[in-house]
Amino acid sequence: MGDDGNLVVPDEPIIPFIEGDGTGVDIWPAAKLVLDAAAAKHGHKVAWKEVLAGQKAFDETGNWLPDETVETFRSHLIGIKGPLTTPVGGGIRSLNVALRQILDLYIRENTEDVYAGYEVQSGTPEAEKLAAYLREEMGWPIREASGIGIKPISPMGSKRLIRAALQYALDRKRRSVTLVHKGNIQKFTEGAFREWGYELVREEFADVAVGWDDCDGEPGDKLLVKDTIADITLQQVLTRPSDFDVIATTNLNGDYLSDALAAQVGGIGIAPGANINFVSGHGVFEATHGTAPKYAGQDKVNPGSVLLSGVLMFEHIGWNNAASDIVHALEATIDEKIVTYDFARLMDGATEVKTSEFASAIVDRL
Repeated sequence: MGDDGNLVVPDEPIIPFIEGDGTGVDIWPAAKLVLDAAAAKHGHKVAWKEVLAGQKAFDETGNWLPDETVETFRSHLIGIKGPLTTPVGGGIRSLNVALRQILDLYIRENTEDVYAGYEVQSGTPEAEKLAAYLREEMGWPIREASGIGIKPISPMGSKRLIRAALQYALDRKRRSVTLVHKGNIQKFTEGAFREWGYELVREEFADVAVGWDDCDGEPGDKLLVKDTIADITLQQVLTRPSDFDVIATTNLNGDYLSDALAAQVGGIGIAPGANINFVSGHGVFEATHGTAPKYAGQDKVNPGSVLLSGVLMFEHIGWNNAASDIVHALEATIDEKIVTYDFARLMDGATEVKTSEFASAIVDRL
């Protein structure tokens, strides 16, 4: 990071990558082909550095997430990854969540809420101990044999997430930020998230942004900040999508919303993911879909998710022209109905191509 807080990117940055399990063997080479071509068009070059995680890491090292991988992402600030297998049984519940928590990455996912992983299992001594405390000290009627999870939402975690959303919207001249929450029921967690958001607007962004209640929905030339309940949001993003621009929300709400929104633009096969800490500059960019092992090695699936995650990564390091070129070339390829099998079955007159052929077609249109 430079003195001004911006990433300092060398002419030939070293960027760690995790190929990914399952279809990672197909989608990562395709995405890399396009990323390299777009970078070269604008005089850039990436020195890719492979690191291990998931099944490949376990097979080679006996560890699902080697310390070396985490340290490489930490020291290089940014990286990109394909889909990872979640180990079955005990230990790490999700490698993706583990990376976010270890590196303190809070966009796409906040590191708080129920994804913090503070749970005790039904029937265990820990669960009985916690349940007894809650019954005796809090007066909560916890049922026998309950599994119990803790949902932490802090002012710091909420405000840094909302601050990043506001700054993102301002930098890109977006029109609104919507705080999505379930504060009508969960008043002291999600309701607090909402209140802390409006508090942040008044304390730090009053000259450039304004809350709905403070302007009656008429922000003038300022960024409008508003809020909506999570369940109605899932309906309104379908029926009134133009009401939304940038969304800031808690973790579980965001998980639901990201998949619902991805369905509107072609599905999670092309939905990118970014996990960023805007203070430290760390960012891990990732495919948002699963490993789909039954398609692995068939050169069949859509590489769009990891490719567009690479677009977000290029934007993060300031390679905006290369990022924009990829988006335009991808759109042109789809417009010409040159698509992988998932889109081909939805399009009349489509030309179905392999993963590698789809990538080559995009490069041809850069």
